[in-house]
Amino acid sequence: MSCQKISVPSENNKGPIPAVQFNNPKSQAMGVIVLQEWWGLTQEIENNAQDLAKRGNFTAIVPDLYRGIVTTDYEYAGHLMSNLDWQGAVQDIRGCAKHLKEQGCTKVGAIGFCMGGALSLAAAAMVTEVNASVPFYGIPSKDLADPSSIKIPVQCHFGEQDVLEGFSSPADQDKLKESLKAGGVQFEFYSYPAGHAFADSTGPRYNKELAELAFGRAVDFFKKNLA
Repeated sequence: MSCQKISVPSENNKGPIPAVQFNNPKSQAMGVIVLQEWWGLTQEIENNAQDLAKRGNFTAIVPDLYRGIVTTDYEYAGHLMSNLDWQGAVQDIRGCAKHLKEQGCTKVGAIGFCMGGALSLAAAAMVTEVNASVPFYGIPSKDLADPSSIKIPVQCHFGEQDVLEGFSSPADQDKLKESLKAGGVQFEFYSYPAGHAFADSTGPRYNKELAELAFGRAVDFFKKNLA
């Protein structure tokens, strides 16, 4: 599998977005944008992208939304996420979707985790170049995006024991479901007996069995909706 570091045009004020791409849109015509957690573009998120590309025969691209900053410090990660230009990040996602389509992908999906999950939902509502979305345990603020306005298929993955109030807790999940139903959005919603970030193999709440189940569902969902 080919892996290359690229730079993608973006309307973000910060300019082009650096990214890592697995596979080739000319031979793997289903594109998937993989969106980072609040830690930055870590080896974990690269591994997830490579794994998805291999399983689904996708072209996967991981935009570096922090443009070079990576941390393992919880407080600093929170600082980075709270300071993120979310509208700019949506432009970065749009840039990646356009890049994949210009290079040969027929359809493009977005998948993200934690902060990236919220952004993948925002992209579903705001980026017309995205054709399907798979958010993991993250919901965008109402100021950024309205989930009821989504016009593409969505598959959601959340933990029943998630305690991040206002972002991914069961109460927030219920509101998201209500919003998706109110908008007539085509969606699947999976709740797992797990906490936040249960699919992060480097984290304290990692559940290998449930992560495997969720990734399998995501691959099948993309194969169905990006073909």
